[in-house]
Amino acid sequence: MRNMLGIMVSIFAASFSAAANAQNVDWQVFAEPFVTSAHAADIDWQKVDDAFGRKPTVSGDVHRYGFPRTDLSVTLDGVTIKPALALGGWVAFKPMHGEAMVMGDLVLLETEINPVMLKLIEGGLEITAVHNHLLRANPATFYMHVGGHGDPAKMAAVIRDALGASKTPLATPAAAAPPPAVDLDTAQLDQIIGAKGQANGGGYQFGVPRRDPVMEAGMPIAPVGPMGVATAINFQPTGGGKAAITGDFVLTNDEVNPVIKALRSNGIDVTAVHSHMLDEQPRLFFLHFWANDDALKLSKGLRAAIDKTASTKS
Repeated sequence: MRNMLGIMVSIFAASFSAAANAQNVDWQVFAEPFVTSAHAADIDWQKVDDAFGRKPTVSGDVHRYGFPRTDLSVTLDGVTIKPALALGGWVAFKPMHGEAMVMGDLVLLETEINPVMLKLIEGGLEITAVHNHLLRANPATFYMHVGGHGDPAKMAAVIRDALGASKTPLATPAAAAPPPAVDLDTAQLDQIIGAKGQANGGGYQFGVPRRDPVMEAGMPIAPVGPMGVATAINFQPTGGGKAAITGDFVLTNDEVNPVIKALRSNGIDVTAVHSHMLDEQPRLFFLHFWANDDALKLSKGLRAAIDKTASTKS
C-alpha cells in the first residue's frame, strides 16, 4: 500500500510539473485573493477617519467619505438644489496591490478650482477631470475628479489639505435631522426604472450597475455604486408629483448617442458628456442630464435611456 501511494504521488507530481511547464501556470491567480484580503485588513482606517474628521460609509472593502456643499445655495430653473441631488462631493478608498486606490469627485466654485488643484498636485495626486455637471445653475458649480494610489492616510491628508483651499465644510458633521418623507410614488419609480432606489437627504436615488465589470490596474472597480461607476439617477421632489432629476449615465462609446436621443425625445436635457477617469477598461463616458417635470413621466424617459445600455435591470 505504501509503495502504491508513493507511485501515485510520483505520477501526480510528474504530471503537474509537465502541465506547469507546458501552460506556464500563473501562481498569482491563486495568490491574489489572499494577498488582497490581507492588505485590506492591514489598512488602519482610523487614521483615514482622523485625517478627514468624519466616518465613512463602508461597502465591502470600500470606504467612502462624503463632503457635501451644505454651505452653498444653488438654484437652477427655480429649484433650490439639495446637496444630495447634485452637490455631494465624495472620495472613496479601495485596497489595491498592497496600498489603496482613491477616486473622488469634489464640488467646487470656479474660484476654488486652481487653489484646490495645486494642493492635490503638490501632494502627488492626479486630476482626472474638471468640468460641469449642470447648466444654468446659480452660482455655477464645477466638479473635480481625483485619483491616486498609495498610503490611504497620506492621501487623505492631502485631500483634506486641498479642500481647505475651498469653502467646503470640513468640521465634523453634526448629527443630521431626519429628512422629510419623499413626496413621490417611489414604488412606481422602482418598477419603471427597474431597480430599487433609496431615500437620501430628502430625495430618491438609484444606482444602476453595468452588466460587465469595470477594471483598473487589472482589478475590478467594485462595489460600483460607492466607486462612482454605476449609472446614478437622483430625484428631488418639487411638488405636485413633479421632481427635478439629475445624475449621470455610465456608457461605452457606442451607447452615447442612443442614450442622448432617448433622453432628448423624452424632454430631458443632456448637460454634459465627458470622462471621469483615465485608465479604466472598458473606456467609459459619463453623460449628465437635467429636467423638472412629472416624476413618473421622467422615469419612463430615463428607463428608455437605460434600455439603450448594457445595464443590470429588472
